[in-house]
Amino acid sequence: MQKKQNRRNPIAFILCMALIAAMPITAAGCSEKPEESISSAADASQYEVLGTGETEFTFTIVDTEGNETGYEIHTDKTVVGDALLELDLIAGDESEYGLYVKTVGGITLDFDTDGKYWAFYADGEYATAGVDSTDITAGAEYSFKAE
Repeated sequence: MQKKQNRRNPIAFILCMALIAAMPITAAGCSEKPEESISSAADASQYEVLGTGETEFTFTIVDTEGNETGYEIHTDKTVVGDALLELDLIAGDESEYGLYVKTVGGITLDFDTDGKYWAFYADGEYATAGVDSTDITAGAEYSFKAE
């Protein structure tokens, strides 16, 4: 009977060591307190209602001072950016990467001049896609925050 040797795969070892080394970097953001939801059913009635349509979502603007302005959006559009553009809540420049939002709720930020920009969030999380490529989910919460 042949005895099976326990050989370690050097590639697996290298990958494992790389993952271990990357853990402190990826965990660094976890020490911060998670952001609380921008709105709830209780305070949604305080939001200004804009638009008409079958689909409803919440939209919040957080300016450079931390002030929040909330809207209850009603639309028949299927993309968040299209709904917000239609209501003149956002404006920006088209680029090869999509819409670069510079103005939200009448407030213009330009990273090149003031080092601030509008960050797009979906349900309290930094969005993984741009506003012009994010499909609307009924009842979702979308926001732009000055950062």
